[in-house]
Amino acid sequence: MQIDIIGAPVDLGADRRGVDMGPSAIRYASLRKKIEALGYSVEDKGNVEVPIAETCKIVNSKLKYLDCIVPLSRRVAGAVSTSVQAGHFPLVIGGDHSLSIGSVRGAARNRKLGVIWVDAHADFNTDQTTPSGNIHGMPLAALCGMGEPSLVQLWDEPTPVIDPRKVAVIGARDLDAGEKENLREAGVMVLGMEQIDRYGMVACLEKAIARVSADVDGIYLSLDLDALDPRHAPGVGTPVPAGLTQREAHLACEMIQESGKLVGMDIVEVNPILDDQNKTAELAVNFALSALGQRIWSGE
Repeated sequence: MQIDIIGAPVDLGADRRGVDMGPSAIRYASLRKKIEALGYSVEDKGNVEVPIAETCKIVNSKLKYLDCIVPLSRRVAGAVSTSVQAGHFPLVIGGDHSLSIGSVRGAARNRKLGVIWVDAHADFNTDQTTPSGNIHGMPLAALCGMGEPSLVQLWDEPTPVIDPRKVAVIGARDLDAGEKENLREAGVMVLGMEQIDRYGMVACLEKAIARVSADVDGIYLSLDLDALDPRHAPGVGTPVPAGLTQREAHLACEMIQESGKLVGMDIVEVNPILDDQNKTAELAVNFALSALGQRIWSGE
């Protein structure tokens, strides 16, 4: 199988600048070389075109930079759809989580997907519930058919893109009040840090994978590095204490890969400005390797 690396150096969805340099940091951490060492063919497709933030305007404070994010999302969707149609595995590196409005949509074109969203946040706000207006807090809601119409429906394709009952959010610990109501209404599975602490990562992942993998053509994994505790991943735009350990994040990637249904992956929110000697970008690469089958020990 060929792995297509697709960069989306966007920071328009967030308040804090810097995640636009995430793709460069992840590439610098030898992403391509290490994937090739697993035996895959790899092609780096470069970056999708992203407008310079200073050329974009905030017209609606509840949907910041909407007019620039919508066409960008279409370009990301097109790049991912092209990869999938060729029978390849799209690995999208960002960039803030707004890019997933396009990446998941592109992967889901003409097929039914389940989604596992590993994140400190559920990203299930809409313009009616957002306290910040930042669109990186809205992509999963948009994919599930909720929120601003231009985000929900980039083109004239059927919506929602993803059945919310085929979505599992893992590692959440920072949810807004209105967002919680959206999640309940939609029927999304949320396995936050409390559930992980109580029942363990294996039990939570087994439950999530069983939920999202039934009657679908594949699973898409969207991994936000702020899912990890900031002690492990300091270089993220919106850190939240008391998060996943490195091993828990690796285990999530490993178990999803072992399901045999993983068809694409996002790695988002790496902010080199806030990082410590590219530590978080190196973690991002290692999680990608786990999702692609790397193991510490392959014997019995």
